[in-house]
Amino acid sequence: MSVLRRTLVAATAAAALAAPFATFAQDIKPRIIRFGYGLNEDSNQGRAVKLFAQEVEKNSGGKMRIRAVGAAALGSDVQMQQALIGGAQEMMVGSTATLVGITKEMAIWDTPFLFNNAQEADAVLDGPTGQKVMDKLQEKGLVGLVYWENGFRNLTNNKRAVAKLEDFDGIKLRVMQNNVFIDSFKTLGANAVPLPFSELFTALETKTVDGQENPYNTILSSKFYEVQKFLTVTNHVYSPWIVTVSKKYWDQLSKDEQKVLTDAAKVSRDFERKDTRAEADKALAELKAKGMTINQLSPAEANRMREKLTTVNAGISTNVGEDLWKETQAAVAKARGGK
Repeated sequence: MSVLRRTLVAATAAAALAAPFATFAQDIKPRIIRFGYGLNEDSNQGRAVKLFAQEVEKNSGGKMRIRAVGAAALGSDVQMQQALIGGAQEMMVGSTATLVGITKEMAIWDTPFLFNNAQEADAVLDGPTGQKVMDKLQEKGLVGLVYWENGFRNLTNNKRAVAKLEDFDGIKLRVMQNNVFIDSFKTLGANAVPLPFSELFTALETKTVDGQENPYNTILSSKFYEVQKFLTVTNHVYSPWIVTVSKKYWDQLSKDEQKVLTDAAKVSRDFERKDTRAEADKALAELKAKGMTINQLSPAEANRMREKLTTVNAGISTNVGEDLWKETQAAVAKARGGK
């Protein structure tokens, strides 16, 4: 056999051997799923996204991988929601409050003083009512997987300690881009300024706004204590986050792939809630240690605020529909052990 012929035979054999490996390499190329979130990597949100990513990779045998992008690098909640709807981004976690402009039923979770504690919130959000509201997202191009906990929201500002209703007067307060929050704080007497979360620290630092309202964990992880003096424990709204998927992307997945994401989301939900609650207990003490002046809103003043917000609640009921409003109130009563 000539040298040329031997070379050709060897090359052909090598190609034949390489072909299956090339095909195999193509077969195992993982799906990369961009998952955007607003807080920093070392926040409760960041830790839960990391666990979710680990679960997805493990349960898919490496065929699906999460590319987590935090610190609002993919945009604000509203911008990411639009990217998901358009199919330009696969997943995100963000506040239910910023979804109200897309799915009006989400406003039910913005009801002031709806839940007395986190256990009530878990029961309602993970039950039929929470699922019904989540399912409404599919009509708008989003698929909801689970609710995570952001926590009870509390007030910070640089003007004064808010001990009574009248103390809201003249405070320029950043709120989410959500009509219920805007109307609620206007009704309480504050000057409500809607701003994306990604712009909030700078707005506080430059005194564009005097204050904001968020759970302890977010106040701590976002270092708002550096630019805020007073913290009032109001627990005025229980604030859920929601993990969502682009419906355009979801519909491309097999049932097995969808199950990988759903199962991982449930594991991350249970971890995130436990982690968030443990952190919240420590965060308040840490905020005090960092120099914030902290006061607790009295039950009497909280009741005055509830009464003042009656018209806001009536508006929520009208907006989400009387049936959903009554169903939610019944679910809360059941969670409290009511008949």
